[in-house]
Amino acid sequence: MTSPFPDLTTETLLLRPLVLEDHSAIQAIFPQWQIVRHLNPFVPWPYPDDGALTFVRDVALAAMREGKAWHWSIRTRQEPGTLIGVISLMLNPDDNRGFWLDPVHWGKGLMREASDAVTDYWFDVLDQPVLRVPKAIDNRASRAISTGSGMRAVWCGEKRYVEGPLPSELWEITADEWRARRILRHDQ
Repeated sequence: MTSPFPDLTTETLLLRPLVLEDHSAIQAIFPQWQIVRHLNPFVPWPYPDDGALTFVRDVALAAMREGKAWHWSIRTRQEPGTLIGVISLMLNPDDNRGFWLDPVHWGKGLMREASDAVTDYWFDVLDQPVLRVPKAIDNRASRAISTGSGMRAVWCGEKRYVEGPLPSELWEITADEWRARRILRHDQ
C-alpha cells in the first residue's frame, strides 16, 4: 500500500507513513508499561499478541484512508530499516497529536524533533488553525516537549489513561503562534 502523504525528514529522523508491515516491529517494542501507561485507555493492557496488527490494520490504516489521521513510523536516518516509535496526527477534538518511542531512545531529543516535523505538517499542509494535545501531568517528558515548542496549558482536570484516571492538562498552540516561533528559531 502506498501512502497519500509523504515521508518527513529531520536532521536525524525519517518519519515514514505507517504500513501494515510495521505491525511486527511495533508488537516487539510497544508492550512496555513505561510506554503505554499514559496513553488513551482504549489501548488494551496487558497488550494482546495481535494488538499491533489490530491497531495498524483496523485503526491506523483505516483512519489514514479516511483522511482522519496521519500515522508515521519513527526511524533514525542512520538505521532507516528499524522502527523505534510512532507519531500521529488526528482530527479528534482536543486530541490532535500522539506519540510513543522505544525507551532505549528516550532522552536524546528525538521525540521533540519528530513532534516539530509533524506539527509543521499539521499547520502547513493540513492547514489546521490550532493543535491541541492532552497529557497526564506526571508525564514530565511529554510536558517538556509541549513547553519547549511554545504550547500552553489551557485546561486542567482529570482524564483516563491505561494507568487509570490521572490529573491532566490540555495543551495548545495556534498556527500563528507556531509560525512565529519557527521564524524566531530560524533567525537564531
